[in-house]
Amino acid sequence: MAKKDDSASKNYKVVAENRRARFDYAIQDEIECGIALQGSEVKSLRAGGANIAESYAAVENGELWLVNSYIAPYEQARTWGHEERRRRKLLVHRRELARLWNETQRKGLTLVPLVLYFNHKGIAKLKIAIAKGKKKADKRETEAKRDWQRQKQRLLKDHG
Repeated sequence: MAKKDDSASKNYKVVAENRRARFDYAIQDEIECGIALQGSEVKSLRAGGANIAESYAAVENGELWLVNSYIAPYEQARTWGHEERRRRKLLVHRRELARLWNETQRKGLTLVPLVLYFNHKGIAKLKIAIAKGKKKADKRETEAKRDWQRQKQRLLKDHG
């Protein structure tokens, strides 16, 4: 994946974040992809009504889909609104799609959404991760490392 200018990539508005993903999964790689939305969904996202905590991405029939994500209904678009939990198509290059299919089908990894946000141009993007599920012992190990880092920082702060 090509490296982008850091100043542009940090200037974005986070709409929804999957905070448990890094606890439940060992992240191997991250990919930014576009998301095909209806007008009322974009308006609802700008208002901040979304949840991607229980969702996942899947490659089906040569397309990448975001399954089980929630975008709140937009009140002003009641008549021609959108379905809250519909499957949304994710937009990636064909080469990326082939790689994602390879990772999920052959290696048994999972595609987990991390962050839904508007980039510096105002376009809705979703950052998904290629991840492997952690076992209970791995989660304990991660938590122990985090606690040790926290304790180490306290010790350095007190004696420094």
